[in-house]
Amino acid sequence: MGDLLLIRHGQASFGAADYDRLSSTGEQQSARLGVWLAANESAPAHVVRGALRRHAQTAEHCLRGAGLDVAVEIVPALDELDHVDLLRRHRPDLDGAEALAAELRRQRDPHRAFQQMFVAAVDRWTAGAHDHEYTRPWPAFRQGVLASLTALAARARDAEGDTWVVTSGGPIAVIAAHLFGAPPERTFALSWPLANTGLSRVRVNGAGPQMVTYNAWPHLAGAADLLTYR
Repeated sequence: MGDLLLIRHGQASFGAADYDRLSSTGEQQSARLGVWLAANESAPAHVVRGALRRHAQTAEHCLRGAGLDVAVEIVPALDELDHVDLLRRHRPDLDGAEALAAELRRQRDPHRAFQQMFVAAVDRWTAGAHDHEYTRPWPAFRQGVLASLTALAARARDAEGDTWVVTSGGPIAVIAAHLFGAPPERTFALSWPLANTGLSRVRVNGAGPQMVTYNAWPHLAGAADLLTYR
């Protein structure tokens, strides 16, 4: 019987034309994670990831750091929410990536301004009044993540080793809120503090999946410059 080890992807490229790729910091975080896992955990029975490039690159650098060459299964339901769609619906006046970038450049603290805008966009998405506007409405996103949790947990019960799951903050928060019994509307309060390459462990047993560790980063101990959240 194996655990599910949820891994948030390494730092992506905030502010770049292509956000969906790891930054240099993200690559280092992922490699350090792999080294730590090799020293402290058994080899995984399965490795799965979302379909985004930052998931693929995180898995690649992590497995290389761990000295493993194993197959990686893609589970699209583990993808992050579509932040472009959410921001477009929240701020239709910002037409395209360049308009958003220009708006952020006008702010004293672009990272803080983006976070505030993104929180408001997520609140609108999860409120339920505008589900028909989104390519992937909040209920469908949540249901897809929880269906993946059920399927992975069922397989983990028969596995001789853990399942490493490389995903994003949104899916991890959905799983955590569900297992903690938090109201769905509080889901993203659990997402904002998640560290890049942070680890959350879900134990699978006869009582059903249980969250036993949330948002740990032992592999970044002594490397404060590599601890990031966005």
